[in-house]
Amino acid sequence: MKIRFCGAAGTTTGSKHLIEVNGQRILLDCGLYQGRRSDTLERNRHFPFDPKEIDCVVLSHAHIDHSGNLPNLYAQGFQGNIYATGATRDLCSIMLPDAAHIHEQDIKWLNKHRKAKDLPPLEPSYNQADAEAVMQQFVTLNYQRPLPIGKGVTLRFIDAGHILGSAQVVLDIDDHAGHQSLRLLFSGDVGRPGNDLLEPAAACSDVDYVIMESTYGGRHHEMPAETSDRICDIVNRVRERGSHLIIPSFAVERTQQLLYTMDKLVAEGCFEPLPTFVDSPLAVKATEIFRLHLLDLKPEVRDALFMRDNPFGFEGLRLVRSVEESKSLNRLHGPAVIISASGMAETGRILHHLRNNIENPRNIVLFVGYCAENTLGWKLRQGWDKVQILGDEFHVNAEIEILDSFSGHADHGELLSYYSRISGAKKRTFLVHGEPEHSEALRDALVSEYRKTEFVIPRMLQVVDL
Repeated sequence: MKIRFCGAAGTTTGSKHLIEVNGQRILLDCGLYQGRRSDTLERNRHFPFDPKEIDCVVLSHAHIDHSGNLPNLYAQGFQGNIYATGATRDLCSIMLPDAAHIHEQDIKWLNKHRKAKDLPPLEPSYNQADAEAVMQQFVTLNYQRPLPIGKGVTLRFIDAGHILGSAQVVLDIDDHAGHQSLRLLFSGDVGRPGNDLLEPAAACSDVDYVIMESTYGGRHHEMPAETSDRICDIVNRVRERGSHLIIPSFAVERTQQLLYTMDKLVAEGCFEPLPTFVDSPLAVKATEIFRLHLLDLKPEVRDALFMRDNPFGFEGLRLVRSVEESKSLNRLHGPAVIISASGMAETGRILHHLRNNIENPRNIVLFVGYCAENTLGWKLRQGWDKVQILGDEFHVNAEIEILDSFSGHADHGELLSYYSRISGAKKRTFLVHGEPEHSEALRDALVSEYRKTEFVIPRMLQVVDL
C-alpha cells in the first residue's frame, strides 16, 4: 500500500492524497490550490496522476481547497464515485458551480489584461457545465455507517466538527500485497471544540496510521470572551467613524457563525445593529442548506431555528443577491458592515469591496479565518503596504484586524487534544495541510509526548509505503 501526497503538503491548500492499494487508486479530497496566480493556474490545471485511472474520490468536506478541482477531474476523464456526507454533497451542489463561474470570470478578467500586453488568452480549466455534471457522481453516506468502496477497503465517516457535513475519513484496509490489515485515519480539517454551531470532532479508535492537518500548529486562538469584546469594539469604532467594516468570510459555516454571534451580541446589548450586508448569493443558499441538515447542528442552534425568527439574522441585516445590489454598496454613506466571500480574498465580490475601501484609513478590514500563504488575504494579514487587486495596485490604508477565534480550524492545543483522543498503535502520523513552520511546531510537540510514533511532514509528491 502506498500514499502519494499530491496536495496540501508543505502548504495549507489543494488537499489531495492518493491511496494505492490492491490495484486500486483512491483519492482523498480533490481541492483547488490557492496562492500566487501563476502557480495556481498551472497547479490546478495539471494533475500529478491520470484522472481516468482514479477509481473513486473520498471527500472530507465541501471547502473549495478540498473539493474545488472535482470539475476539472471530471473534465479530464474521471468516472468513479465521489463519497461524501449528505450535507457535503448539498454544499458542493452550490459551491462547485459558483467556483466554476468565478474561475471563468477570473480568466476573462485576466485575458483583458493579457490582451493589453499582447499576450495570448488563457482558457478555463473547467466550466460550470463540468461542475454540474460531476455532481452526478456523488454517493452520500451518513456518519458512522461503514461502506465497502473497493477490494479490501471499507469507508466510514465520523464528524470532524469543521463545517456542516465535514468528516474524518476512516479506511479499514485489508492490504493483500502487504499481508496486513490496518486502519487509516484522515482527519480532514479538524474543527474547534467551542464552535457555536457544530459538535466537536469525534474520537477514532484502533488507528494504525494518521494523516492529520496542522494548519494552526504553534498558534493559539483567542478565547470566546475576548472575541465578543473585540467585535463590539470594532463595530462601535466603525459606528463612531461613520465608516465601513469589510469582512472577507467563507460563504459556508464562517458566515453563518459570524451572523449567529453578531445576533447574540445585539440581543445582549453589546452594540446597536448597523446596516449589515451579506454580499454573497452563495452564503444565502448555504444558510438554507443549514436548515435542511438540522441534525448536524448543535441542539441549541436547532432550538433557535424554531424558537426565534432567525438565529442567523438581526435588525438591519440585508442579504444581497444580484450584481446590481452588490454594485450599489459602492455608493454607501455612513457606517455599514459588508460581509463577502471569499475568506482568503482571492476571488468573488470581496475583491471589488476591497478595491473600493482599502485606501480609506477610517475603514476596517476584519479577517475571521485562515488565509493560505501568498493569497491576498494573507498579504493583508501580514501587513503589506501595497497589494494588487484585480490587476491594479492599491495602498493599504485601512486598519487590518484579525480574529482567528472564528477559524474553523483547531489551534495548537486543540490539535494536541484531538490527537490524544485517537487510540491505537498510531505507528506513523503524516502532518499535512500546514505551512512548514506550523507543521514543524506541531510535530515537535507531538514527538515529545508520543515517542513510539514516527511523525512525518511529507513533501509535495512524496510517496510513502505502508
